Amino acid sequence: MKKFALAFAGLLALTACGSQATSNSDQSATQPAASSAAAGGTDQTSATLTIFAAASLKNVFPKIYEEFKKTHPNYTIEFSFGGSSELATQINNGAEADVFASANEKQMTVASDAGNVDAAGTRIFATNTLTLVTPPSNPAGITTLEDVTREGVKLVVCAEQVPCGAATKQLAEATGFTFTPVSEEQKVTDVLAKVTSGEADAGLVYVTDAAGAKDKVKVVDTPEANKIVNKYPIAVTKSARQGAQAFVDFVLGEQGQSMLQDAGFGAPR
Repeated sequence: MKKFALAFAGLLALTACGSQATSNSDQSATQPAASSAAAGGTDQTSATLTIFAAASLKNVFPKIYEEFKKTHPNYTIEFSFGGSSELATQINNGAEADVFASANEKQMTVASDAGNVDAAGTRIFATNTLTLVTPPSNPAGITTLEDVTREGVKLVVCAEQVPCGAATKQLAEATGFTFTPVSEEQKVTDVLAKVTSGEADAGLVYVTDAAGAKDKVKVVDTPEANKIVNKYPIAVTKSARQGAQAFVDFVLGEQGQSMLQDAGFGAPR
């Protein structure tokens, strides 16, 4: 009887040890994940951000995003490029956007005055000027800005309400030239498209668009436009999601600025 009692006691002890080992094993299996979260490891926050940006940024902003996501892999960015006046109107009408990058300060003011972007956080991130471009063959023989005022020359410009159009108006006022365009477009990329397709003899576009078009256009020296500078502001919207300010900061940072200047944009001023 004594031997049976000892054996039974031993069996109970082994069962208890086994239960404790199983419990400890289960706890240790879940502990590393909890410890990692408590230690504040890689930020697991993710979001899809929508960036409203001027059409003249269409070539460079996606490249900036490629660099941005190397250090912010959890954020996906979708771009909506267009005329800045159109984008400001969309934002004021409730379109979902996290960041607004305008081609001039006027359209940023339109959005900020309506309370839809962070006015206090708005920063100038680039500058741009106009230049004249023709098709590579230059069928109208244009060599100066004044040449586009000749009768029969098919000139295309931006509409006055968009930044490149406002700059074109300033250029006309500064030079005293009368431009009689055959078409006024809502964004600078449409002006460029009409020139590259041969629909126009000449077009006034940003120097960055001319550079991006490469051998699809011939650039005519336009020194008269050098003093008419568009300043590009950027800001997060009132409904911006987490990560929006990080993208703005990247654009304003050393790497973003270097990429903008490589694309032909001037430094902020």
